[in-house]
Amino acid sequence: MKKKLIPASPLLVTRPFMPPIEEYYPFLQDIWESGWLTNNGKHHQSLERELCEYLGVKHVSLFANGTLALITALQALQISGEVITTPYSFVATSHALMWNNIKPVFVDIEPTNFNIDPAKIEAAITPKTTAILPVHVYGNPCKMRRIQEIADAHGLRVIYDAAHAFGVKEDGKSILNDGDLSVLSFHATKVFNTFEGGAIICHDEETKKHIDSLKNFGFKNEITVVTTGINAKMNEVQAAMGLLQLRYIDKAILLRKNSVARYNELLGGESGLSVIRERENVQHNYSYYPIMVNRDEFGRSRDELYNILRELKIFARRYFYPLISEFPPYKKMKSTAPRSMPVAEKAASEVICLPLYPGMDDGDLQYIGDCIKRSRR
Repeated sequence: MKKKLIPASPLLVTRPFMPPIEEYYPFLQDIWESGWLTNNGKHHQSLERELCEYLGVKHVSLFANGTLALITALQALQISGEVITTPYSFVATSHALMWNNIKPVFVDIEPTNFNIDPAKIEAAITPKTTAILPVHVYGNPCKMRRIQEIADAHGLRVIYDAAHAFGVKEDGKSILNDGDLSVLSFHATKVFNTFEGGAIICHDEETKKHIDSLKNFGFKNEITVVTTGINAKMNEVQAAMGLLQLRYIDKAILLRKNSVARYNELLGGESGLSVIRERENVQHNYSYYPIMVNRDEFGRSRDELYNILRELKIFARRYFYPLISEFPPYKKMKSTAPRSMPVAEKAASEVICLPLYPGMDDGDLQYIGDCIKRSRR
């Protein structure tokens, strides 16, 4: 393979969008002068209000990170027993279940968008099943209507892991309003970030009050603890970062969209590579750019391409490999038997996510596309 000059800085699968540093100083000065660093300060309250407006949801409860938000969401609905979920996700999805002493039951995914396959959910329901935990993988909406029909028929709760789905809409409406709760991640690798952070989206004030109590040790007021909560509060510095990010979020998403369009031009017709085409009725956030590598047609396996790109300082990621179901804490469960999830296994062996973040120029994208094309045999 003929190599070109390695880029001056590594091309990572993602980089956080960083607004101008001088715009952050007034927030920091205000926090410093007030001495209010955490515990529902004014920036925390402002961010919750502004996120409700931007996302088109009724109630937002901010968290220190998305994993704590997911753990707390399960607590808030008193989920127990078994929960049906996907093996094709970041391991925090199932870890949150295990931290709540809930047994994850894994089912296969759809080949078109890598989301949980509703056709597989109903067969996995047992008398111990209490909820469904789907994931909007890469920000692509699940088949929410069908999932809700199944949940209603069997009296199950639905909690969406919406870590990738900030700002995503279907038919003009936020997908975060579906299910009983939706959980966001504001990790630095996400479209919208607060360094670390996360949120639970709920639909009524009483549920929000309960969630807010759970994330603050279970306090009802200064001297009354009503439940066994946890310390999961977002601090003022994180919240200030979020307020600043919101000023630029539409621009950041547009830049991502433009990069996706360029990738499609460069790689869309390349034999052996498959890309996910966006649905016309969905307003995407372009959180990732996954492609599938067919070894027979491309001439190299996904892992071979991954290693070649790393040598060229293109640090793509194999999201999600291995499957959650292949990690030791889950491998011996009944639902993770070999070849029980062939679609997910195929995706885990073929998908690679290319660098995608605001600030990529056409030279970066062209370089990545050229490297991939030249790597084929």
